[in-house]
Amino acid sequence: MSVDHVVTSGTFSLDGGTWDVDNNVWLVGDEREVLVIDAAHDVEKIAAAVGDRRVIAVVCTHAHDDHVNQAPALADRFSAPILLNPAEAPLWKMTHPDRKPDGELTDGQRLEAGGVALQVLTTPGHSPGSSCLYAADLGTVFTGDTLFQGGPGATGRSFSDFPTIIDSIRGRLLTLPGDTVVRTGHGGSTTVGAELPQLQEWIERGH
Repeated sequence: MSVDHVVTSGTFSLDGGTWDVDNNVWLVGDEREVLVIDAAHDVEKIAAAVGDRRVIAVVCTHAHDDHVNQAPALADRFSAPILLNPAEAPLWKMTHPDRKPDGELTDGQRLEAGGVALQVLTTPGHSPGSSCLYAADLGTVFTGDTLFQGGPGATGRSFSDFPTIIDSIRGRLLTLPGDTVVRTGHGGSTTVGAELPQLQEWIERGH
């Protein structure tokens, strides 16, 4: 069982603005098969990390363009389904109007690759159907843009809401074991135990 990490670079666009971003792409599984979490920016770099393994699914934590812009290309290359929470449809259509995801991510759903089980945690706030993936056996949770080192994901743009993301983080993520490693959509990893004491500070600052 392993977690592979690829950093890709590109842009994020929403509400008329565009920003340069580095994204974390996560591959979870073993030497035979993997799940790819958030196919961002560089299909060749991600495909190189996959190698000759079978891709069980291309999982999208949410549908902002910087997290899904290479999902169809990667899915087609490896004959894998794209999975996304249906509440993300308005954001998905902005990037891929002519292509729908192949399957849904639902709360409590179990995904598996290479002997690693991942439980889907629906965590709206950064976007309507943001999803995290908890691998209890690996002691890690993949949080997309819901929880970062030092705070919640951004909620200042369309389809986002701060009280909702706080509820998601407090109820779904900070209840996980304190030593759970938080692997994020951008930047460095952290742990649940490191972030838990800061919750009230985030609520008071409002972002």
